[in-house]
Amino acid sequence: MTDTTYDALGYFSAKLLHETDASDVYAALKAGEPLTLVDVRSADAWAQGHAQGAVHMPYREIAARAANEIDPAVPVVVYCWSPGCNAGAKGAVEFARLGYSVREMIGGFEYWAREGLPVDGADGALPRIFDPLVMYVRTPK
Repeated sequence: MTDTTYDALGYFSAKLLHETDASDVYAALKAGEPLTLVDVRSADAWAQGHAQGAVHMPYREIAARAANEIDPAVPVVVYCWSPGCNAGAKGAVEFARLGYSVREMIGGFEYWAREGLPVDGADGALPRIFDPLVMYVRTPK
């Protein structure tokens, strides 16, 4: 194995320990795997739309609230708005400081919604929309 191959193997293996994606999170939730999905965005963003089944805890409140509201024995996955948002990483840091097993959902809520995964808003379930740029959907012929 070359040094470059070893570096790549180490890098990508470590990356998968700390990141996941919307499809894998959804599959884990559907399979009943123990997992707490945490939306770390603002209250306004949460009300506009969030991953169905997620818990709302803005990243600035994690240190004060997590121990009372989220089981430290259950792995946590955090997300923010999109790949252009670093609130998910900030939330992951806070959970890690508290000793939680935590990963960040890459793509954030944007890719959760674009893949047509279940979304709730302030008034309940929102329509599922599949973005053909990120999710292949067969259309009948």
